[in-house]
Amino acid sequence: MITVRPLLPQDQNSLQSILHRTGVFTDEEIGVAMELIDIVIKQPDQRDYQIYTAAEGAAILGYYCIGPTPMSVGTYDLYWIAVDPLSHNKGIGKKLLLHCENAIREQSGRLVIAETSSQPKYQHTRQFYLRNDYRELARIKDYYKIDDDLVIYGKYVSQSPKVNH
Repeated sequence: MITVRPLLPQDQNSLQSILHRTGVFTDEEIGVAMELIDIVIKQPDQRDYQIYTAAEGAAILGYYCIGPTPMSVGTYDLYWIAVDPLSHNKGIGKKLLLHCENAIREQSGRLVIAETSSQPKYQHTRQFYLRNDYRELARIKDYYKIDDDLVIYGKYVSQSPKVNH
């Protein structure tokens, strides 16, 4: 049975292995992901990042990392989502994404933003977001480098309460 649970310190090596084995992320990107994992483990009281893992018994199958977007109300960034390549096409990514959206709703969040690259190796990632009712909200040409656009996806997971004036 696959469960989604908060990150535990012993998950760190498995997550690093998953990030490497996806074949998508650069060493620099993996370094950033590991920094966030380290922050969540070493600073449990911080409020910038939340990480949840998909596990089957002791085996870690994937994870996501979210955080409230600074200077916004109800907007969250989906910083990372990754699934072990051996577990692709089994609904684990969707399960993680649904858990992410529910966690954001529970914190009075309303909008999830996910950024990715236009490079061909991210085609499956872009299709994943579209299949899960995310919309391409913006594209900034040559953002990361020439011929590598920033593609921003978003999904409203709840409506903000209306304020009567």
